[in-house]
Amino acid sequence: MEHIHWYPGHIAKAEKKLKEQVNIVDVVIEVLDARIPESSTYPDIEKLLRDKPRLILMNKSDLANNEQTQKWLKTIKEKTNCPVLATSASDNKDLSKILNKVIELGQPKIIALVKKGLLPRAVRVMVVGMPNVGKSSIINKLIKKTKAKTGAKAGVTRDQQWVRINPKVDLLDTPGIIPLKQEDQQKAYKLAFVDSIGENAYDVEAVAEIFIKNVNEIYPDLIKNYYKLEDEEVNIANIALRRNWIVQGGRADTKRCAQNILNDFRTGRLGKLTLDVNE
Repeated sequence: MEHIHWYPGHIAKAEKKLKEQVNIVDVVIEVLDARIPESSTYPDIEKLLRDKPRLILMNKSDLANNEQTQKWLKTIKEKTNCPVLATSASDNKDLSKILNKVIELGQPKIIALVKKGLLPRAVRVMVVGMPNVGKSSIINKLIKKTKAKTGAKAGVTRDQQWVRINPKVDLLDTPGIIPLKQEDQQKAYKLAFVDSIGENAYDVEAVAEIFIKNVNEIYPDLIKNYYKLEDEEVNIANIALRRNWIVQGGRADTKRCAQNILNDFRTGRLGKLTLDVNE
């Protein structure tokens, strides 16, 4: 099995920047991908965020299996002791619920400041998560794309930009990138499935074949039916031939097919699928 690799230098740099960002906020919103809620969780998240209050959002829930999402909401809440909400960047109905939870989590910090004789201020919050779980979409959803920046704050690094969400919440408008440090190759492949890893880190055909295997185990016949295979074995080459994706010499265009299969999953064309199964 082909391995997916990351570079230690990039990880160290990303961790350093994230720790600097965490230092200047009161509350952290951690974004997971609802299709792989376990695999898109950073193994050392508590150590990275220290004792900061955390709200966990299972984003892209519109692309995930509803029953699995409900199970994962309960499991993650029990495991982390943090509030957990299912969300989608395309739907603003839960916006007030998210903001109310952020205000609630930030209140102890504001009360502590007042006790010290300081004036109350807005709760400072930031959004963190693995690459491509939808952090920027969540930020845009929270600020409703107004980009009404409040500028630098006293005691806060000048290049940090803040957005006043409402009188009680200031949002750091730069997403915190949780570095990809993943020894578990099964989880690494799932991160590749959802496009959380740059394609230069893996072979697209190898990843697509493993994706097909994973889906077949959880949703038997889904791939076969979607790509209208009959008695053929379910693999990239046969899907390419069925789609008439051919290269010179009449061979299957497996690279093009592999990319299309992954895109069909990422955009929801294959249906609402969750690849981390909660029994």
